[in-house]
Amino acid sequence: MFRKTRLRLAALCAGITLLILSIMSCCFLYVSEKSLKDNSFYTFQRRMEHLSGRLADQTLITPEWFDETGEGGNYLIELRDNGIPLLLNRQNSQNSASLFQAAWDYYQGHFAIETLDAEDISRLEFSFPSRGKGPADYYACAVISQRSAGTLQAMILMPLKDLSRQIHVQRIRFLMLVLLAAAALFLFSWHFTGRLLLPLEENRKHQARFVASASHELRTPLAVILSCASAAERSDREEQEHFFSSIRSEGLRMSGLIDDMLLLSSADAQAWTIQKAPAELDTLLLETFEAFESLAAEKNISLTAELPEELFPPCFCDGERIRQVLAILLHNAISYTPPQGKVRLSLSKTGQFFSLGVEDNGPGIPEEEKKHVFERFYRADASHSRKGHFGLGLCIASEIVSAHHGKICLTDTPGGGSTFRVLLPKE
Repeated sequence: MFRKTRLRLAALCAGITLLILSIMSCCFLYVSEKSLKDNSFYTFQRRMEHLSGRLADQTLITPEWFDETGEGGNYLIELRDNGIPLLLNRQNSQNSASLFQAAWDYYQGHFAIETLDAEDISRLEFSFPSRGKGPADYYACAVISQRSAGTLQAMILMPLKDLSRQIHVQRIRFLMLVLLAAAALFLFSWHFTGRLLLPLEENRKHQARFVASASHELRTPLAVILSCASAAERSDREEQEHFFSSIRSEGLRMSGLIDDMLLLSSADAQAWTIQKAPAELDTLLLETFEAFESLAAEKNISLTAELPEELFPPCFCDGERIRQVLAILLHNAISYTPPQGKVRLSLSKTGQFFSLGVEDNGPGIPEEEKKHVFERFYRADASHSRKGHFGLGLCIASEIVSAHHGKICLTDTPGGGSTFRVLLPKE
């Protein structure tokens, strides 16, 4: 699904960008071709101005002059004396006669012919299609010189093959650039949309893992409940009490898991209510300490609390939520610390943060697993699931701290063990 979506987004992104690029390229190409044609026609006009001046001053027209004026075939020239073609015109090709006639017809049909006085000269440059229609393929210059002996007419033609070839090459280059740009845009769009969809794909994977893990965690107590219920039907009253006790225990375990899942669901939907008010962190820490003191004593674990000597100002936070974070961290520490171990609570200030620490000297957490401990249903030791640890506690603690714009971090305790530190902003 994500691959198909990624392909469509990449194609859409690249297509829109390419469309804009193509329109801009066509506009630029149009301006460039127009400028090229204008410059070419302007150069032709300047050259014809020079040639018409030479023609007006020329009293004797020789084959050498004819070749020199034609610049070795760059120009085609036809001269007429009182409308009669001169013999010099035979140097042109056999097809030139019809070409020049078409040029004269186009000139007479599209432009007004002025009546010239004696010793006067008229010149006009224009473009014309030799086939009568389609784009112009020749520049033409009609020169009419009125002399005392009669009228001398000259038609000078310049083929536009070189100009057409130049325009064609330019279009090919633009097309190649657009194709290269299209390939580059698609590759960039493919990479960009991949980066864009990566969080969504990761979120979908997390959701799939969450559903699978939740189903697995719920299946175990449900199986125990069904098994005990079935066994209770076939047992006497004394045995039934034992099965009912197991059903109640697994039901409470199941209820706790569902509560945790609903809590995380509220956090995901941003419907988590945080009621901030000034709270004394040392009081919260001592209350949590007292709540877990008996549990630590049962496991023969030394539980201590370290408070600062100076008086700390109140922290603007949700006291119940922060107490819940401390309870999660402390419960984990006591559960994972072996007998004769030590667990220490601490409160301090670090820069612009209040720091709450829960430190133990248990087995610790391997370096490669530290980045996963705040993920849902993650447990470094799956055996702790039998003790009520579903792998949601640290995730809930992380969500609560994030809602307070704080940080929660994990480091190694000097000498062995793990230290969780909660940083809450002072303001």
